[in-house]
Amino acid sequence: MKKNVVVVGYGGQGGWHADHALKSDVVTLRGVYDVKPERLDLARSKGIFTYGSLDEICADKEAEIVVVATPNDVHKEIVCRLLETGHNVVCEKPVEMTVAAFDEMCAAAERSGKLFTVHQNRRWDVDYLAIKEIIESGKIGETVSIESRIHGSRGIPSDWRCHKPYGGGMMLDWGVHLIDQMLNLIPETVTRVYSEMTNITTDEVDDGFKLLLTFASGKRAFIEVGTYNFLPLPRFYMQSRKGSAIIEDWRKNAHVALCKAWHESDVVPVQTAAGITKTMAPRDSVTLDEFDWTRPVSDVHDYYRNLVLAIDGKAEIIVKLPEVRRVLSVMEAAFLSHESKNAVSVEI
Repeated sequence: MKKNVVVVGYGGQGGWHADHALKSDVVTLRGVYDVKPERLDLARSKGIFTYGSLDEICADKEAEIVVVATPNDVHKEIVCRLLETGHNVVCEKPVEMTVAAFDEMCAAAERSGKLFTVHQNRRWDVDYLAIKEIIESGKIGETVSIESRIHGSRGIPSDWRCHKPYGGGMMLDWGVHLIDQMLNLIPETVTRVYSEMTNITTDEVDDGFKLLLTFASGKRAFIEVGTYNFLPLPRFYMQSRKGSAIIEDWRKNAHVALCKAWHESDVVPVQTAAGITKTMAPRDSVTLDEFDWTRPVSDVHDYYRNLVLAIDGKAEIIVKLPEVRRVLSVMEAAFLSHESKNAVSVEI
């Protein structure tokens, strides 16, 4: 039997949850709530039931899962209230702006005995899954470094995302996704964090950042988000012991280069600019194989399928609270690094 879902915050992401609940095979949309009357009017125009207040949701024992998709600054208050009134809760990311606030939410979940998780939905992105598959296949050997980028050219949306009190800025908006992906791609302790943030289009929050993570084994990850990049760099680039992989953008397949032999018997120098070079001469097919990686299949509805199974005690929740806490810890270190203009030694 499907479980009833209620969405708190019927904006862009809340609307996404409501639309997907209407198409889901495991949940059904019971209703939505928003503090803005025009959003409630919009929901009703689509035939969706609307609640008059958060109190009404808290009192509704048929609301089995409540999704919190409000601005970041009110997540903790709403999540804790819903947990205390006996509801399973999914919170949009970033779940909170500090580790301390998140710990309070986790404590509320522990007291309630209800399930609490976060919507880290970009674990289902096909580009990320392709890189993950390549790593797990061992085809090009052990990972040395991974670069992950999201570039746009429209600045920050002119809503709460551009205001600091509401948890705006690209570190909290996109960084939370890319860091979460990276910590899953390189499942090791982070030992060093260095970050530089940009303010090209606004001074109130970061409109982009560059983040370098060093892991216990020496592996490195470079994460970059930009909102003023009219010529974007590749979405992913990975160096491994036996080759490389690249994804130009999320619409394209991963392209892989596998080094079959390190040395060539006779490297022909190539002309570059005002000189010649053997070091940068291209390889030939004798020592290098190149191929596209088959695009993975992904279904975003698997998030809710797993959620329902976890509530029923039939599966382990995919997005675990300690994983969410690690991401928040990295972001806190990134802000500290930017403010101090120095790398931060950590054990995350």
